[in-house]
Amino acid sequence: MSDPGISVVICVYTEDRYEDILAAVSSVRAQSRPALETLLVVDHNQALLDRLTREYKEAADVRVLANAGPRGLSAGRNTGIAASRGEIIAFLDDDAVAERDWLRYFAEGYADPRVMAVGGRTVPIWASGRRPAWFPEEFDWVVGCTYRGLPPGRVRVRNVLGGNASFRRTAFDVAGGFATGIGRDGDKRPLGCEETELCIRLGKARPDAVLLIDDRAVIHHRVPASRERFRYFRSRAYAEGLSKALVARSVGAAKGLESERRYTTRVLPAGVARGVRDALLARPGGAGRAGAIVAGVLAAAGGYAVGSIRARLGGTRFRIVEIENGDGQEGGGKA
Repeated sequence: MSDPGISVVICVYTEDRYEDILAAVSSVRAQSRPALETLLVVDHNQALLDRLTREYKEAADVRVLANAGPRGLSAGRNTGIAASRGEIIAFLDDDAVAERDWLRYFAEGYADPRVMAVGGRTVPIWASGRRPAWFPEEFDWVVGCTYRGLPPGRVRVRNVLGGNASFRRTAFDVAGGFATGIGRDGDKRPLGCEETELCIRLGKARPDAVLLIDDRAVIHHRVPASRERFRYFRSRAYAEGLSKALVARSVGAAKGLESERRYTTRVLPAGVARGVRDALLARPGGAGRAGAIVAGVLAAAGGYAVGSIRARLGGTRFRIVEIENGDGQEGGGKA
């Protein structure tokens, strides 16, 4: 099999992360397995679009694009997919840097023609210099990172995590693009799960499809001080519940909550037990971690209940788009 070309898509939205964006692009340029191109998709921010256009005006390997769809991460990713030229499309968060062999490990996964997606491991870089003592590793997904409970090594999974992931282009031909109305939208409530919904939809469209996580494909993700606080933790857990309700509406509760059942019945109780044990041994943060896990579960459950009611009442709408390659536009879809 010939070595597939990989396009890297980085969706950006705020000038507050300008230096992080430059660092993300630099990490792609430093890959041991070079990318075909890097696409910076700017989400309805003309000042940032102009600034990045000037920054990379002479760069043959970087293209700066405006989000051609509605505001939000899903439409930005769809814009990048449509404009990209690679056989594989990789996604990197705008406040993350990839290790040197990130794309090499992604590319290795696609040697098997059944593989339609490969994700990696995302490591937090805490603004305070280290993990808050109360913050449980089981909830690192709250800050966009790999969490305790995911299997190690290169393993088959239900879904990859969107900030450190790649897809075969044909996956979007089969399943369509990311659904708008599920994931993040600028500074609004921190929703998510758009990649979960896409991966489940892909699995239904192609039952033989293989989705992998290879924990050697590592990126390092900045966690700002505002996201180290319990208030954000609780808000993000609640938003995850809202998002899971939308996913269940789209693909059915059986598939939409398949992985979550194991997580809530096995991984989280074990985390509470570790926290209680550490508290009894007078280790720092044990009681806080146990309490945070319980609070996170309750917040997510509350969000799921509210989201389910809204979905039944028809108060929430999302749209699955088809990707029209070559012009960065969206088309088709269903409400």
